[in-house]
Amino acid sequence: MLWIKAFHIIFVVTWFAGLFYLPRLFVYHAMSEHEKTQEILRLMQRKLLGITNIGGALALIFGIWLVAIMPVWLNSGWMHFKLVLVVGLIFYHVWCIKLVGQFQRGEVTHSHVWFRWFNEAPAVLLVAVVLLVVLKPF
Repeated sequence: MLWIKAFHIIFVVTWFAGLFYLPRLFVYHAMSEHEKTQEILRLMQRKLLGITNIGGALALIFGIWLVAIMPVWLNSGWMHFKLVLVVGLIFYHVWCIKLVGQFQRGEVTHSHVWFRWFNEAPAVLLVAVVLLVVLKPF
């Protein structure tokens, strides 16, 4: 079980690295007025999204595996709340996928300020998830 937990943590870190940096690329892209810079940022977004997708998928697979090994966790309130937050992260990830597509097509209408706020969501969710898992408050 420790190996599964270790890989779950590794891929959660990978997933969050993408969820932290991808919206930062959105900020830079929304601020840029130079086509060459925008072209480079579109490439960076696509490549980072690929790694983020892999990290997210593997984090979910190893997380599901852990719950399958320890189904008693599903009787805990902290786990229910954690799973709700994970669903929120999945929605955030899907939103990032849609935004990458919009940037690729030149259809983004949000300002760099909006993307700066958008960039904060995964940090808040990460803090909440870690506190729930470590403290198990209920």
